[in-house]
Amino acid sequence: MNAGIRIIQTTLPGTWIEAEVGAFSQSMLEAGAACVQHSSIQSTYKWKGVIESSSEWGLQLKVSESHFDKVLAALNEIHPYDVPQIIHWAAESTQDYADWVDSD
Repeated sequence: MNAGIRIIQTTLPGTWIEAEVGAFSQSMLEAGAACVQHSSIQSTYKWKGVIESSSEWGLQLKVSESHFDKVLAALNEIHPYDVPQIIHWAAESTQDYADWVDSD
């Protein structure tokens, strides 16, 4: 049987060292995320009419429905970007995984 979780995707500055990304991730876990995965990525985007390319950290958070609003609020509060990429969607998972995501 499938169960639901939420996934939140964001990015952080590529200039941050692993410890800074880890501290940010810890804050997301304390807010209620069950898991935060991060990796180094290369982003190409338009900013103020200019095409930019930079290294960033890509983060993906797994969150239960019951913790979603709190995690999203914490993410918006502490994110370092003026206009952060915060994308989220509902996902299906196994019941065991959803139960783990929803556990405290």
